Amino acid sequence: MSKEKRCPILNRVYFKTIIFICFLMISIQAIAQKELSPKQLYPGLFEKVQLEKIYPDGKSFVDAIPKIKPAEIVAAYQKQKDLKEFSLKKFVNEHFSMPENHNAVYQSDINAGIEKHLDTLWTVLKRNPDTVSKFQTSLLPLPKPYIVPGGRFREIYYWDSYFTMLGLQKAGKTQTMKDMIDNFAFLINKYGFIPNGNRSYYLTRSQPPFFAAMVQLLTQNNSDVKLSDYKDALEKEYNFWMKGAAELKKGEAANHSVKLADGTVLNRYYDAGDQPREESYREDFEAAKLTKQQPAVFLRNVRSAAESGWDFSSRWFADGKNFSTIITTDLLPVDLNTLMYNLEIAISEANKQVGNHSKSLLFGARAQTRKTAILKYFWNTELDFFTDYNWKTKSLSNQLTLAASFPLYFKLATPAQAKAVSARVEKDFLKAGGLITTLTTTKEQWDAPNAWAPLQYISIQGLHNYGFDKLADDITNRWINQNIAVFKETGKLMEKYNVVETNSKGGGGEYPLQDGFGWTNGVLLKLMKK
Repeated sequence: MSKEKRCPILNRVYFKTIIFICFLMISIQAIAQKELSPKQLYPGLFEKVQLEKIYPDGKSFVDAIPKIKPAEIVAAYQKQKDLKEFSLKKFVNEHFSMPENHNAVYQSDINAGIEKHLDTLWTVLKRNPDTVSKFQTSLLPLPKPYIVPGGRFREIYYWDSYFTMLGLQKAGKTQTMKDMIDNFAFLINKYGFIPNGNRSYYLTRSQPPFFAAMVQLLTQNNSDVKLSDYKDALEKEYNFWMKGAAELKKGEAANHSVKLADGTVLNRYYDAGDQPREESYREDFEAAKLTKQQPAVFLRNVRSAAESGWDFSSRWFADGKNFSTIITTDLLPVDLNTLMYNLEIAISEANKQVGNHSKSLLFGARAQTRKTAILKYFWNTELDFFTDYNWKTKSLSNQLTLAASFPLYFKLATPAQAKAVSARVEKDFLKAGGLITTLTTTKEQWDAPNAWAPLQYISIQGLHNYGFDKLADDITNRWINQNIAVFKETGKLMEKYNVVETNSKGGGGEYPLQDGFGWTNGVLLKLMKK
């Protein structure tokens, strides 16, 4: 072949080679920039540490800080693990620093009173903007200060933060509220949604979508902020929850969306993963052995319940009793769909503020359609209460829970429905220290006899919205008294409370009772200031 004929061929080969190398470099760079979870960073070592329960709390290792590059740790583990004298715990302690529990060293002064304690806790639970670690950790760095719940919860949590902000608003800490909202907008812009918390192992799920409610709260006492300032972030979050909805056929589900037989689209909780949660790896691994479901199906249901924030509750169980029957993705939750209604309302208003009237009308119509669907599918005429809807069996759940208060909080319920809900709440849920979460007693922490600050507030304000002030005030007083009684005994405010046994702390769940505690502090201060 002549030189003239060979040159074009060589040039084409050279060009293709250059293109391939460039593509490879871009791919490698993309992989390097991806936030890898601890299980991805430490294959083999991660499973061994979690399954052998080197630390009592599975969250300790996934939050640990490596002392050298993760790849070097994995190489060292592979080299040493089969040696006769190898100690797994010693190896981990040599190569990782355990995460701090910042409020463990804080000692409150009970004699100074509850309000002084609350004021001090804002400082104790505040974290400064994150710096990127020298070696990759599970923390997703945030650009602005934020408040953490406390205890083992060392990062910002999505739905917790709304209830924390209620207290921040009353304390006049508007800038901290805005910083936290800006952090959430940052997460939406970077990942397309707000993760459960700012950790890489939470990147498969979100939490109840309170972002719109946060911005609405901020605008109440800050004339410099408008809903439209966060319009793009609100719309991106909406797209996350509605992903795949437009392509659905009747009776189908995709991601968080379900299309019912009449064409109505409603939402469910749905975690993108189907493996054991990294922060509760051993617990999920063992639980998967006890279910009749396929492991991947069961584990997605478990993870999706974690997205709901109600992890765990008989609310999600097919038989209403046993964890092994969990069917979270089969259920359309009344609280989630009420929050989605509020998100649609917020997007409509944000577009109205910038003069995009067509989009404003579009989302206003979507909100109205969802409102109609909520009243159709979630009102249980037999129980006179709002309950979840099983889209697979096409039937309402018979589980009575405080999620029924959400339509009252967001003013969706009819006056007659609100009256029926208030009667049931007073008759069945009201106990000495406040409102129990469900009427079922199990070892799950989101069941009786436990009570949680966010559900107290949603219920109290929901009742006020419909004029049931006497009952709302009664719940308020019982809850405040419960919080103060435990504080006087322990010097702490708790994540949850047992409201059946007066002055009792809560129990149950996968981890010990945590104190701090962000949303308890926020709700308590809000209610006390009323």
